[in-house]
Amino acid sequence: MEKRAYDVHAKLNGEISIKIIPGHFATKHSHVSHCIDMTGVKSQLGAAKAAAKLLSDAFTSTPVDTIISLERMKMIGAFMADNLSHTGINLRHEIAVITPELSGDKILLRDNFLPYVKDKRVLLLTASATTGQTVQSGINGISYYGGTPVGAAAVFGGEFECAVPFVSLFGVGDVENYSSFAPVDCPLCKRGVKVDAVVNSYGYSKIV
Repeated sequence: MEKRAYDVHAKLNGEISIKIIPGHFATKHSHVSHCIDMTGVKSQLGAAKAAAKLLSDAFTSTPVDTIISLERMKMIGAFMADNLSHTGINLRHEIAVITPELSGDKILLRDNFLPYVKDKRVLLLTASATTGQTVQSGINGISYYGGTPVGAAAVFGGEFECAVPFVSLFGVGDVENYSSFAPVDCPLCKRGVKVDAVVNSYGYSKIV
């Protein structure tokens, strides 16, 4: 499977890249034609800092008290908080970065995390947001706990309606012939094409 992989570089900074693997993959919400491997941008210092700079540049005029980081994006979230606190409307403002528990798609905040969301302006950060379900669930969770969602950001994003400003470094248009389907509507399944791997925020597990 890995022999099919190729790299796509961000248009605004070639230091940032994601690995694309064509095939048939099952995610939490859908079946997709390509696995988007973001391990490098999540894990490597230089790539994470560069990604955080581009994402935070979109929110320099947005007041932010807290960044909620999902899908192993806390390093990028920390760099975003640092960037935002050094420029724009958040200059010298203390910004918290938290990673809540998840119950299914729903954010679960313990009492010790509540002060960072209740009555705070919260930016949601995730790795992938192709269908919009993760972002919408996060926005609902922020509102449920008394926070104000002010924006959302992702490394890889799809096209969907969003209640807050949404930015991503890569889009479905950057991956040739990318397609996503509800599992019951997946044409690959209907043709009997075997699923290559199950994909989540930690990576992929091949189905032998």
